[in-house]
Amino acid sequence: MAYASKKEEESGLSSYYNNKTTIIQEARVFNDSPISPRKCRALLTRIVYLLYIGETLGAQEATTLFFGTTKLFQHKDSALRQMVYLAIKELATTAEDVIMVTSSIMKDMQPNSEVIYRPNAIRALCRIIDPSMAQGVERFFKAAIVDRTPSISSAALVSSYHLFPHAKDVVKRWVNEAQEAVNAKSTASFFSGSSGGYLNFGSGGGQASGYQPIPSTSYITQYHALGLLYLIRQQDRMAVTKMIQQLGGGKSGAGTTLKNSMALCMLIRYAAKVIEEDPNMQRQILDLLDGWLRHKSDMVNFEAARAICEMKNVTAAQLTKPIAVLQLFLSSPKSVLKFAATRTLASLALTHPTAVASCNVDMENLIADPNRSVATYAITTLLKTGNEASVDRLMKQITGFMSEISDEFKVIIVDAIRSLCLKFPAKHVSMLAFLSGVLRDEGGYDFKRAVVEAIFDMIKFIGDCKEQALSHLCEFIEDCEFTKLSVRILHLLGMEGPKAPQPTKYIRFIYNRVVLENATVRAAAVSSLAKFGVNAVDAGLRRSVGVLLNRCLDDVDDEVRDRAALYLGTFKETSLADAYVKEESVFSLAALESKLVSYVNDPDASEKPFDATSIPKISRAQLAAESNRPSTLDTISAPTARKTSASPPPPTAAETQSAYAQQLAEVPEMASYGPVFNSSAKPVQLTETETEYQVNCVKHVFKEHIVFQFNVSNTLPDTVLEQVAVVMQPQTESGLTEDFIIQVDSVTASTSPGIAYASFTRENPEEYVTASFQCILKFISKELDPSTGEPEEEGYEDEYQLEEVELSAGGDYIVPSYASFSSEWDRLRSGATATETFSLGAMESIKAACDSIIEVLNMEPLGGTETPTSTSVHTLQLSGLVTGGGGKVLVRCRMTFSKGQGVTLELGVRAEKESTCALVLTTVGG
Repeated sequence: MAYASKKEEESGLSSYYNNKTTIIQEARVFNDSPISPRKCRALLTRIVYLLYIGETLGAQEATTLFFGTTKLFQHKDSALRQMVYLAIKELATTAEDVIMVTSSIMKDMQPNSEVIYRPNAIRALCRIIDPSMAQGVERFFKAAIVDRTPSISSAALVSSYHLFPHAKDVVKRWVNEAQEAVNAKSTASFFSGSSGGYLNFGSGGGQASGYQPIPSTSYITQYHALGLLYLIRQQDRMAVTKMIQQLGGGKSGAGTTLKNSMALCMLIRYAAKVIEEDPNMQRQILDLLDGWLRHKSDMVNFEAARAICEMKNVTAAQLTKPIAVLQLFLSSPKSVLKFAATRTLASLALTHPTAVASCNVDMENLIADPNRSVATYAITTLLKTGNEASVDRLMKQITGFMSEISDEFKVIIVDAIRSLCLKFPAKHVSMLAFLSGVLRDEGGYDFKRAVVEAIFDMIKFIGDCKEQALSHLCEFIEDCEFTKLSVRILHLLGMEGPKAPQPTKYIRFIYNRVVLENATVRAAAVSSLAKFGVNAVDAGLRRSVGVLLNRCLDDVDDEVRDRAALYLGTFKETSLADAYVKEESVFSLAALESKLVSYVNDPDASEKPFDATSIPKISRAQLAAESNRPSTLDTISAPTARKTSASPPPPTAAETQSAYAQQLAEVPEMASYGPVFNSSAKPVQLTETETEYQVNCVKHVFKEHIVFQFNVSNTLPDTVLEQVAVVMQPQTESGLTEDFIIQVDSVTASTSPGIAYASFTRENPEEYVTASFQCILKFISKELDPSTGEPEEEGYEDEYQLEEVELSAGGDYIVPSYASFSSEWDRLRSGATATETFSLGAMESIKAACDSIIEVLNMEPLGGTETPTSTSVHTLQLSGLVTGGGGKVLVRCRMTFSKGQGVTLELGVRAEKESTCALVLTTVGG
């Protein structure tokens, strides 16, 4: 007898199960008399497999199969009935009129029906009923949830979980039953297996009498019941906290209601979420987590340890117990425990390397572990926690098993070495040798990109290795198969190569790319060559580069030819070279878009040209970072919304400006104000975070108006605030005249925040007004009727004193804008200039002075000058734009520091207008 090969068997299986037309034709076996259970089971298996692999059925096809399947409901074969339920669950989402089989399914849900059918009937009913019918089957679900048979109870709980999004009000009424399922101290018998949990010792017939129960102590129902309870209560933080404390079992963790390990793990995750949302609960929850560290289940021990390790602002003392638990796992014979412990410790080592260092001896024993995943995390942790003396030894050990692990773990090791390079720059020779070695090994794009990024960081932060690292990258692009990496490296060579002592040695590698590579890489190589020519001090080098670019004019790709022609033109015109090659600043695209939208919507736009000088600029590095991040314009509103780890990244300043401009354009009272010159980058908090009413302020500067936007949040769920307004009173003569106040009709806890406005007219639009305002929140407070949710008719007027609002120069009139400082500083030599000396006696260091000046002026620090390299002398360079036509302004801050006298500051300002210089000096002096 000849056996088919594995490949033939797989292709035969695939053709047998994947042929949709054949399956639909064979569905007539459902109509045979008598029905053949074996044929029907086989066909149902093929239908489910077809849907599982992603095959789509038309509505008519699914309906035909669905109602053909339902004809098998009355058959006595238990295995066939199981397959019927499985098939109708999968077909119910596509087929039409599925609700017609509700009565047939309901028969199997009755308490007197066979136990093996009830769980499947419950799961199927959840899929086919309309949400409006949920109330009609409520009594069946309630009874099933508290059933003593775990398979039935679990099926009802899981089905309720899936039904919740569609019938919340009905499922919420089942909370008592779910609580009873959680608190069940004992269960009758747990029935495992697809046939409701029985083992069949008979040979046919499928009767329930041929099955025997399997006792179990898994308490799996608690896991499902806890999930449903949390789903119902998740919007009520106090109820969730109370549930955790009740089920936690106290500080010792003993005597807890929950017996199922998975349920306890899920409870721990809920507890960790409570800590993240409410730091005030950290102490109480931490006591519970400490108790779970001593639980008899390894799964629970690990989950509790991981929850503590991942807490924000966790202290070294709090980490002692969980690290001790994880250290025990490191010596466990179970690979899964060793892997979980090493991975958790590797993450913790990023923030608490000293605390993790106590496990280094155990980690070193795992470097030779046969499970290379465990070894990878162990050596990664050692790299993060080791000292400078151990670097060389660790590098030798890493080299030995790099070829034995997957790309995913190679990336983890490379990232650890990347951080180690910056931690111990003196060891850059061995680390660079290792990175250049693995760069020549086989690997995918993600792995090679991680290595290249690590070398990029070494070039940026470790000056001694720059020339050697560039040479390694030049060798790599000779054989690089990834276009993106080649382009990035060529760009870096164009930036760093002209500054090298011998720039000519890189040109050969770059020009080889023009000859040998695809069009994308050739275009990048042309741009890189041009930078050597533009930045060349030697005229002979410029001529040589010009010869190479002339050869590129005959390239078959138009992009390459156009770039070569452009750059040859820049060699003849210095202004073109400065604009297209040397210039590192570009317009902020979000700000440009916002200004263009305002310009197009302005009815007077046709009478004046578009003013691009008012648009802030950013560096090309900032542009690349913005291009790689998702837009978050829709996240700007709530003043106190807590950002979680899954939250989108915070919006950029330009995105914030654009969102505010769109929001203000929808207010009719401000329709005639024109475009917004500037909006506050960050809202100013006017109340404490623990208060009942929370208010923050955003300031908007128009040509002739100042608008204050107040975001008002109400944290009291049983109270509504009506006719909410903020009254502002300037402390001194401000040069502002109040126009109007726009109040909020109603603010509840669910509709927070409400937005109120106060508008003022600038008496002299050419002046930059600075002032301080007293603010009072006024409102009518009403209680909510708990039965109807409607506010009571009678309320009382109340007011709340807010913090003062400052209208200042830095945050309200100056916008950060990137620039090439040296060239712009020289260009503004003929403009307005001013120099003044200040004594900053309260400053404890130059770094503190830099941070304070940047915050006060709200300007862009340039060239990394925000981070002083000396503790005694430093020069801070700042750039910005002044709104309302104030033009560019540059600030040079020369600082010296001496103990006892603080910081002495020489402030040099160059701007396009005299008023701008005066504004900066007044801001710093004030």
